[in-house]
Amino acid sequence: MATVLLVRHGRTTANASGVLAGRTAGVRLDAVGIEQAKRAAARVAAVPVVAVVSSPLERCRQTTRILLASQQGTLSTSIEKAITECDYGEWQGRQLSDLSKEPLWSVVQSQPSAAVFPGGESLAQMQARSVSAIRRLDAEFEAEHGPRAVWVAVSHGDIIKSVLADALGMHLDLFQRITVGPASLSIVRYGANRPDVVSTNTDSGDLSWLAKSEAPADAAVGGGAGTE
Repeated sequence: MATVLLVRHGRTTANASGVLAGRTAGVRLDAVGIEQAKRAAARVAAVPVVAVVSSPLERCRQTTRILLASQQGTLSTSIEKAITECDYGEWQGRQLSDLSKEPLWSVVQSQPSAAVFPGGESLAQMQARSVSAIRRLDAEFEAEHGPRAVWVAVSHGDIIKSVLADALGMHLDLFQRITVGPASLSIVRYGANRPDVVSTNTDSGDLSWLAKSEAPADAAVGGGAGTE
């Protein structure tokens, strides 16, 4: 099975000021976000990545450029609209502190599968498109590069949380239990029988073992020996 590294973009000016950026154009990484992306890039540099796929929004493309600067050789790169940020509609560009007073806020927190953003999309639609894209791309990269292929998807917090929820077999209503920090890495392998969620929301740690180990076909009863 191939391995996908789900990378959230680094912190942005909107994150730092408590604004829901959504699909607003021109939202870029701040100084902290750039350093976060550089640390993520240093971790990914230890892995022979076959491709990097990015959301079309600038903050993800900026993070992607930082990742690519630490890679050896020329990688396949592409933009995938299906892993772009959720369309928050009329919520876009507003302060989170104000949004928390809206009746819809409690729905987003406790029953996200029922949340539809005014003038935007539902969280269920967001999950359906992003999961479909990640699974499709993973199958394509495995078919082209073999079962030990490792690729990167650079996307957004809610997108990655929804992909992880699907891989974990969790209902979308539980996806708020998952945390995905700026420039964090989560690792998923889609097997023939089920996905294997290797890690979530990591911001440190050596990844060189991904270049050396082959994913087991079955789950190790008792937990297995892990990586060296």
